[in-house]
Amino acid sequence: MGLLSIIRKIKRKEKEMRILMVGLDNSGKTTIVLKINGEDTSVISPTLGFNIKTMTYDKYTLNIWDVGGQKTIRSYWRNYFEQTDGLVWVVDSSDLRRLDDCKFELDNLLKEERLSGASLLVFANKQDIQGALSPEEIAKVLNLDAMDKSRHWRIVGCSAYTGEGLLEGFDWLVQDIASRIYVLD
Repeated sequence: MGLLSIIRKIKRKEKEMRILMVGLDNSGKTTIVLKINGEDTSVISPTLGFNIKTMTYDKYTLNIWDVGGQKTIRSYWRNYFEQTDGLVWVVDSSDLRRLDDCKFELDNLLKEERLSGASLLVFANKQDIQGALSPEEIAKVLNLDAMDKSRHWRIVGCSAYTGEGLLEGFDWLVQDIASRIYVLD
């Protein structure tokens, strides 16, 4: 029995999922993680490096890797790709000036072979801010429809500040990952 099949068996028994949360700096990644876990979101500073949050969601244990999005840190993202089950790409829907940068970084991520099997959830965050683009407009800017047809993906409008849309996104992500990994349950 190979190491990979042993790891899969352990994962199956513990019902664990590894989720990588990335996006440009100030898109709301840390706020989303704290909000979904019911923690205080009143004081948040930029993530320099990464945070790992382990939480129970439904009947699964989620290990969420919240990785900083500053330009100087992005080259290190690839260090976190191994065994990622779900990828959460967070977009600041109100920051129109950086959407090209956002598309460029997402396109680079999606070329990564180690992420090829991961479910992709795109959070169109900051929907509570006036002038924010809708999830449909964000999907068009990011050209999500042109993505490889084998990739499971969904875009969900949300507000990390109010919590709106977060459960809908995580419900889809967890169910999609579970349908691929825990097929025998």
